[in-house]
Amino acid sequence: MKIKSPLKDLTLIQIINRFDTDDKARAHLENMIWKNGIVCPKCKCNDQTKFSDIKPNAAAKTRAGLRWCANCKDKFTVTIGTIFEDSHIPLKTWLVAYYLICSSKKGISSLQLQRILELGSYRTALFMAHRIRHALRDTSFAEKLDGTIEADECFVPTGTKGESNPVRKLTPVFAMVQRGGSVRSKVMPTVNGANLKQAIRDNVQICSEVHTDMNQGYAGLEPKFTHKTVKHAAHEYSRHEGENIVSTCAVESFFSLLKRGVVGTFHHVSAQHLPLYLAEFDHRHNCRKMTDGERTDVGLTKAVGKRLIYRHRA
Repeated sequence: MKIKSPLKDLTLIQIINRFDTDDKARAHLENMIWKNGIVCPKCKCNDQTKFSDIKPNAAAKTRAGLRWCANCKDKFTVTIGTIFEDSHIPLKTWLVAYYLICSSKKGISSLQLQRILELGSYRTALFMAHRIRHALRDTSFAEKLDGTIEADECFVPTGTKGESNPVRKLTPVFAMVQRGGSVRSKVMPTVNGANLKQAIRDNVQICSEVHTDMNQGYAGLEPKFTHKTVKHAAHEYSRHEGENIVSTCAVESFFSLLKRGVVGTFHHVSAQHLPLYLAEFDHRHNCRKMTDGERTDVGLTKAVGKRLIYRHRA
């Protein structure tokens, strides 16, 4: 996904200085979300002649960035229908948090976000980070992975240790990496042949070449896929077959970053929220060839149509 980003070469300090007001941050958010023109989030009208700006008025409690849609006769802002809706955190703070999460290779802890952004509580920082991870999560994919696909599973430590729980739970995670391309990872209910092969069939184009280790759960991928394996028990991690390299190094590299983030940065991750952390690591991997600013802007475009509510309202 190629987006021309005004943040391309900006550092964190430059972003803080450039977007030092909510008006500047909102203008940038509008440029990313409405890059093809304003769209009313309530009626989906995109006729630019139907919209008019409403001047902010503190006395009348009219907030900045408010617009009127003549089609549905309602007011809206760019934050309606996004993770920013109903948030009391300034947009300029949201933009910095987005940048920090999208640019930190092994993630950034909520306590660190709280300190850097001067947030009121750890709970606020954690919920803010979860909202961003929720936005980065891809709910569907237009195309399946193709070419050479590396697939593997790992077990991520989740939960916390305590007197009633002396050992942390290991939650299975399955990932597929397209050679030189994207990664898709997901939490698995259990690791068995049926689940592994079903995940590959759901995400990989038929006739693609799939590289795995010797786990017997992958047996039976042929003839729909070309299946090649490496034998780790014999200290085989890659081998050349003509111009092709058979290995699972790319997916193992992804798992290496993920585990370092979970153990070294976040320390404690619940199994319930592990999919959100996977979405964060997937996004950084899939946008790894971009600058930090471009990666942030791609993340901002994903904020539309996604809400994450702290608790269900009565």
